[in-house]
Amino acid sequence: MLPLLEGIFNGISIGSVLLIAALGLAVVFGLMGVINLAHGELMMLGAYTTYVVQNTFKAFFGDSLFNVYILFALPMAFLVAALVGLVLERGVIRYLYGRPLETLLATWGVSLILRQFVRSVNWVLVIGIAVFCLLFFGSRWVLSRRLDWQRIRNWTMALMVFLSLGIAIVTGVLLGQTGQRGITRPWFSARNVDVTAPAWLQGGFPIGNFQLPYARIFIIILTIICLLGTYWFLNRSSWGLRIRAVTQNRNMSACLGIPTQKVDALTFALGSGLAGVAGCAITLLGSVGPNTGQNYIVDTFMVVVVGGVGNLFGSIIAALAIGTLTYIIGSGSIAFMLMPVEFLKPVTDFFTFFATTSMAKVMVFALIITFLQVRPSGIFPQKGRTAEL
Repeated sequence: MLPLLEGIFNGISIGSVLLIAALGLAVVFGLMGVINLAHGELMMLGAYTTYVVQNTFKAFFGDSLFNVYILFALPMAFLVAALVGLVLERGVIRYLYGRPLETLLATWGVSLILRQFVRSVNWVLVIGIAVFCLLFFGSRWVLSRRLDWQRIRNWTMALMVFLSLGIAIVTGVLLGQTGQRGITRPWFSARNVDVTAPAWLQGGFPIGNFQLPYARIFIIILTIICLLGTYWFLNRSSWGLRIRAVTQNRNMSACLGIPTQKVDALTFALGSGLAGVAGCAITLLGSVGPNTGQNYIVDTFMVVVVGGVGNLFGSIIAALAIGTLTYIIGSGSIAFMLMPVEFLKPVTDFFTFFATTSMAKVMVFALIITFLQVRPSGIFPQKGRTAEL
């Protein structure tokens, strides 16, 4: 039973990461109806933010404060992912509400851009983006003070984009031709990077012949905190009330004076920030790279769909079930338990065949498809007016 218990614990820790990511996706997909295929890349940005914070603490504080870097990396990962999500909502998503196919394609394109950005980002690219933002938003702010701004807005915006982009590209080319290796070298490149866990998260709590890793215990506790915080925000805060009101009836909420556009932006930023926290948790389980988010995005969507769209309690059950089943089957724990029983050899061979991570996912997806044939709306389907929309 020890391998099974160890597999259950490790599966719960993986399910906890899925749950943090699914919380953000449940907020965006369940409450806003937006299919965000860039959600995995927001997790990836949270993971790289943790890596940057780790290196910053190592460079400026040495070993004295290194063990507390994770406490600073968590809010930074939330903020970075939330800011990127806010820009994504303001720049792309807000123009595509009610058009799910266009939203899906747009966010898929954003996911490709973010992955390539992480592979290629260097000082030249950062300076070019800064120059573009300074020129474009600065000129927009100045011109918006004109009385005839609404009349000249469309053609002026197009001209500002063209000029700002041209100046930014020229600036980047000139910087690249200086030949200085420091400003043209990629920060991360396509390779995976490793994040060293603090000393107090290394090792484990011994139980019998195996240990419960402190890092996985920390992830479970972090998940509980995120879950309670999300529940409190949505059900006890004034902005949470506004979010639920807009979800139930957007037109009536607007008539009552609720700023629906601000609510949309805040909701998307909250879901994106939770994805960044999930990315920070991923760094405690292994190395991270530009494609890290793609390893979790499908499982995260499955959690939301199986649990019931917009239902947090259903997401908890689905995340823990999917994470635990995937790990137990993929680690071969079931096959190892059944091996001593001779007459169950066909069953043992069956689970041995699926005793890899990729094949375990295939089996779990097959089980999910079978389950959705019986309950297509998930464990806890939506009821009332929300289900009719």
